[in-house]
Amino acid sequence: MVSARCLLLAGLALASSPALAALDFQQASARDPDSGDLLYTEHHLLRHQDQQLRQRLVVYRCADGTAFARKRVDYAASALAPAFHFEDVRLGYREGLRRGGDEPELWVQASTGDDERSATLDAGAGLVADAGFDEFIRRQWQPLLAGKTVPLEFAVPSRLDSYGFTVRRRGSSEVAGEGAEIFRLRLGGLFGLLAPHIDVAYGRDSRRLLWFKGLSNLRDDRGEEQLQTRIDFPRPAQPADEARWQAMVSEPLSACRVRG
Repeated sequence: MVSARCLLLAGLALASSPALAALDFQQASARDPDSGDLLYTEHHLLRHQDQQLRQRLVVYRCADGTAFARKRVDYAASALAPAFHFEDVRLGYREGLRRGGDEPELWVQASTGDDERSATLDAGAGLVADAGFDEFIRRQWQPLLAGKTVPLEFAVPSRLDSYGFTVRRRGSSEVAGEGAEIFRLRLGGLFGLLAPHIDVAYGRDSRRLLWFKGLSNLRDDRGEEQLQTRIDFPRPAQPADEARWQAMVSEPLSACRVRG
């Protein structure tokens, strides 16, 4: 029979040990919004600790499965404007956001052999970057559903600057049997009437991203234009193991054809 003392010691050990990190996997398909042709897939690994998202790892694959780009996201300093590093070997393109000093630093390398350029941002606590947009939507859920237009300052590494955008609810829909809310991200002011917008759908109850429609963070195979995509996340994230993280983070990247 287990003694009360043993149970007490076990309970204390569990209480004093850090919560185990949870790892989840999710896959998305990016298609041409007009033809429906598959352009590439995204393989996401999400690491949570104490019920908070801590890291994201994304591997981008051509339709034949070749891994050609990778992104690592670290939410330790900020959930809205996390540090990240993105690399696309088709073009030798790299970009990201660093957090080491008092202010975040954007950086970009346009192609192999080019010098890296960087700039420090002074955007304050309202800055949103990369996948931090997910958390921004969730934090602004109630104002958005109430019909408010919510402003944000979004970091654009390729321009080494941040720009004023707005997000507004566009309506409701149903995605694969799940109730969804549709939101639109666009540049603020008069530029918003001319520049392309981005639409996203989030589950009404799950508040997970269901689809994205607009300019991707990837360019075409010549590096001339950003790809217009419809990216679908058909299934919720599923549990994964550490071996999968190690495999994805160390997988060699190779150039392949997405679209010319």
